[in-house]
Amino acid sequence: MSDTRQFCTFHLGSLFLGVEVCHVQEVLRYQEMTDVPLTSSIISGLINLRGQIVTAIDLRERFGLDDDAPEAPMNVVIRAEEEVVSFQVDAIGDVLTVPEDAYEPPPPTLAGPTKELIRGVYKLESALLLCLDIDAALNFDATNTCSE
Repeated sequence: MSDTRQFCTFHLGSLFLGVEVCHVQEVLRYQEMTDVPLTSSIISGLINLRGQIVTAIDLRERFGLDDDAPEAPMNVVIRAEEEVVSFQVDAIGDVLTVPEDAYEPPPPTLAGPTKELIRGVYKLESALLLCLDIDAALNFDATNTCSE
């Protein structure tokens, strides 16, 4: 029997993405947040999660997707190294167990932010599951303010 991995899946526009369950702290409905002025447009704001302040990252913005975002995005709260962050996503999918032998490295034809943010692909019967590289998603210049 082959090895398997479990992924928390979610949707961003037409993209079907996942992060390994071991990195996910929890999944939340839309949370009110506090804006952070003079920061990157990738940072949506700060969430108070039972007394813990969590930075919310807009994955649509990080992927460079259009502004067809849902009115109330969902939050995937991730434990990354020594910090906790929330990725805002369009919709939450299921937790999937995928066989390790279905994994392939990212195709060389990927371009733009997707090329940087995807560490691999799992071929499933009904879809391609894009594995989000958490470290790459968090690696951006937060001091780069958006122009108004």
